[in-house]
Amino acid sequence: MKKTIILLFLASLSFQGYAQLDKKYFKKLQTEKVTSTDAVEWHQFGPGMAGYCEQYWCHPTNTNVMFMSPDMFNSYGTWDNGKSWHTIKDYDGNGSDIRRVQAIEFSRQTASFGLAIDVRGDLYRTDNTGKNWNKVPDFMSKGRYASLAVDPSNDNNWYVGSGDFWNVKANHRSLNNLKGVVYKYASYGNILKSSDKGKTWKKITKGLPETLDVGRIIVDPNNSKNIIMATNSGVYRSTDQGESWEISATGLPNNLPRDMTSYYNPKTKEFVLYVLEQTFYIPDGKTLKAKGGIYKSTDGGKNWSSISGNIALDYTKITTYDAIRGYWKTMAFWFGKPENSIKEQYPNLPTEMFTTFNRLVVNPLNKDEIYISHNVKHDKAFGPGDVWKTTDGGKHWMATARTGKDWAANKDKGYWESRNNPLGENTKFAHLQAEIDHRTEISGNRFMQINTKGELFICIEQQILRSNNGGQSWEQVDDIETKSGSKHWVGRGGSNLPGRFMLLDTGIKGRKFFCSGEHGLWENASLDDYPDKNAVAVKQIEGQVNEKGATSIASVAVHPKDPNTIYILMFRQDHRGAFRRSTDGGKTWEDLSVPLPWTGNTSSEHIFQYSLVIDYKNPKNIYFTVIANAISEVSDSRLSDEFKILGVMKSSDGGLTWNLSNTGLPEGASVNRIAMDPENPSVLYAASNQGKKGVLGGLYRTTNGASSWEAVAIPSAIKSVNNVFVDKKTKDIYISCGTKMGTFDEGGVWRSKNNGKSWEKIFDMPYVWQTETSPLNPNLITVVVAAQNEAKGATNVNPGAYLSTDAGKTWIKINKNLGQPDTITDLKPDPEDESILWCALKGSGWAKAVIK
Repeated sequence: MKKTIILLFLASLSFQGYAQLDKKYFKKLQTEKVTSTDAVEWHQFGPGMAGYCEQYWCHPTNTNVMFMSPDMFNSYGTWDNGKSWHTIKDYDGNGSDIRRVQAIEFSRQTASFGLAIDVRGDLYRTDNTGKNWNKVPDFMSKGRYASLAVDPSNDNNWYVGSGDFWNVKANHRSLNNLKGVVYKYASYGNILKSSDKGKTWKKITKGLPETLDVGRIIVDPNNSKNIIMATNSGVYRSTDQGESWEISATGLPNNLPRDMTSYYNPKTKEFVLYVLEQTFYIPDGKTLKAKGGIYKSTDGGKNWSSISGNIALDYTKITTYDAIRGYWKTMAFWFGKPENSIKEQYPNLPTEMFTTFNRLVVNPLNKDEIYISHNVKHDKAFGPGDVWKTTDGGKHWMATARTGKDWAANKDKGYWESRNNPLGENTKFAHLQAEIDHRTEISGNRFMQINTKGELFICIEQQILRSNNGGQSWEQVDDIETKSGSKHWVGRGGSNLPGRFMLLDTGIKGRKFFCSGEHGLWENASLDDYPDKNAVAVKQIEGQVNEKGATSIASVAVHPKDPNTIYILMFRQDHRGAFRRSTDGGKTWEDLSVPLPWTGNTSSEHIFQYSLVIDYKNPKNIYFTVIANAISEVSDSRLSDEFKILGVMKSSDGGLTWNLSNTGLPEGASVNRIAMDPENPSVLYAASNQGKKGVLGGLYRTTNGASSWEAVAIPSAIKSVNNVFVDKKTKDIYISCGTKMGTFDEGGVWRSKNNGKSWEKIFDMPYVWQTETSPLNPNLITVVVAAQNEAKGATNVNPGAYLSTDAGKTWIKINKNLGQPDTITDLKPDPEDESILWCALKGSGWAKAVIK
């Protein structure tokens, strides 16, 4: 009996070990914030933006300083007037800080001092002009707050407005819901006030309704006691420094503001307020008319007068299809009736009609130069012109941002000339230009800001545009073209791109492929005339650059005997579920087959695919995995419960036909990644992460080209194997393990040097997504640590990128400049230069680093 126990003990030692594990280092990593090394510094590369951005701020006194917070949860600042952008998040944090900023404001007395509030209702302070932000402790917010303001005469006084006012994509007004949507996660019915620069706050509700949702707060620069507020319940005014409030809407027809701004002349002390009213649509015989528009107040918000001028359009003279279609859709939503019913009741198109505008700015140098905009894609709006402008105080308005094929073709020329409105397209984009040129004006504008010089910033489709000439022309400012006409783009560092899988070994020296969500497949490109030769330029080879191209690329692979033959899989949008091929190096593409047919919504429902692998001896054998629990993918919850083609897919005829190859895998398994043995292509490994319904993960192996699978014995504590990697030189197997709410024992990186017979733990964090070694130097290992659940995980510190240069004996944290260390979707060494690393991030594109 004693001998048996000893033998079992020795067997357990051979099965798993911790021989190289630096327990002191990992104890620190698990319990306290660790600083990233300066030896590895990441630099983001293009394309810039490439996503929606609804939040943008210009510093009130320094035109070199701006901030933006796009919708993929990174936030950026520029301190050189937009030449470059840098994350303002803490790259050594857990990723939850400044998650998505709702408002940023700066003192007029001390330009470096500012406050910001994010979607969680957390307050942050900066004292170095926004380069670093520190969370304000004990801030009294409980829920989301929508607005932030400072007294321009006294930066002791700050105000925060409750609600979720700027959720334009979802918070629509209608006749039966004039106050908009109320969300459980937001605070309503109050403002917060601080008289000590944000150190302490008090809640104020006097005179305010419980449903109050605050859009703007403006403090009168001539009188700190006078404060005006635009809300979902009307315009409110306080005359006692925010202590009590009352409606102040004399002259407003609807008293339902969508935006408010102000003009102030410090020399003359002239103070003018402007309000943009929610448009009401009312019957007018067999047609409809609009009530609302733009209003101004010259007495501190007591009284308002219209400056709507000729903002209304004659829709009997507009023939743009999408403008008319948008009109009927908007009317149907407003009245809560089917379109056909509206058309029957009000069959005549209106001769005086304007859309639902939702943004308003005034040139700080000219009170009569005012701009308004609307969002036809995501708000309930319609009609031509993404931005409208007046230069005479509202008497005459013109469409000043004009995008799409109808403007380019001078459609309805006679009508626009009768209004003295310029014709022609006057907006320029980067890689989106080809798609924009084929569209009408359906993209919509997401935000509008103006700086102290009167320069304007907007976001149409998925690019930020700037006008330095009063709206005469607009140019994208996200990317720099390396040479005119090259279509090679260097991003400025403000990416909002869903970065995904990167293929660095493509069969052609120096060529690399980068997959993205919504923006297709990219290839590194020549820098041409671009002066910084350390930068990375990219060109889009599939996506918007091609008519009817594929836009959301899950994975890419190259034919092992013909590097000009490229294969891709799509998880969303165009060609979702197809197996797509190019035989000319990415110039042209075709759908070779559709292994995953699915008729659901192509935008909101995703099919998560990965690990497109081709047999290097017999390229007719092709594999990929369809993930049931896509833990590291963008919008992982969007797999339909009705979709059942999950597991390992195999084709034996070069991708023409496909079959599931799950024999031996547990029912309900979630195969997250597969890897092919570098010596025998019939041997593959499948990493199964924990399923959504609790099915435990594991490591599986096939020796017969996926005809059947069998479990590989791994340490019993592991519940989820998220990734598997086989080193091409040493044949060592690495598995990346752990769950979002698991223990330390469950997670980490385990290595086997004997084909899976025994394992040693070389990295000890509870939730690891990926591990890879350098093809040039197996001692160089990269690891991706994901963020656990903040409340239920084993630790909530130190997610991100890690590097070992001595085969896992020691490690360094390498997050410097990565704004989303908690969501790194791919990380790997360069196959040609072991001093270079590459990574992709869930919401901020790709980055490159050189190991110093």
